[in-house]
Parts: sequence; structure tokens; C-alpha cells
Amino acid sequence: MRENEIERHLRVSVKKMGGMAVKFVSPGLDGVPDRIVLLPGRKIAFVELKAPGKKPRPLQEKRMRQLKSLGFPVYVVDGAEQIGGVLDEICAT
Repeated sequence: MRENEIERHLRVSVKKMGGMAVKFVSPGLDGVPDRIVLLPGRKIAFVELKAPGKKPRPLQEKRMRQLKSLGFPVYVVDGAEQIGGVLDEICAT
């Protein structure tokens, strides 16, 4: 499964829950996660999507650490089968 297929599955799953999976692009700040997931009840998380078995680059790891240090949940998803668990975890926070 390719990264864009996993990303599409995330978008569809979040939409079914009444939320949004917004593409995150930040000019001047490289390495930010791919999507900001916004769910009902003021739930928010950042999601970095990867092709199966691929790992985030060092700059992406740095950005994820920065976001986590600010108190935001950040997830790396490299398979569509992980999406349900990630969304459940976001809802539980």
C-alpha cells in the first residue's frame, strides 16, 4: 500500500467520525507532519503518514518532538490497519 492510499484512508475515516484531516503545510518550517486531525469534542492530533516500513526523516522526528513538547499528540502511521487505533486513542485523550 502506498502512502497516498493510507492518507486517503485516514481522510475518509476521520470524515466518517464527523471530523477533518487537514493537510498541514507550513512555509518556512520544513518537516511538519502531513495532517492535522480535528475531531468532535475539541480533539486534535498531528499525523505523519509513511509508506509501509518507512521511517520519518531526522527533521520530521525533530518537529514531532517539538510538537509533543508543547503537549500535542503526534502519531506516525505506516499502515491503514493502524488508523482505527490511532483515532480511538485521539478520541480517548
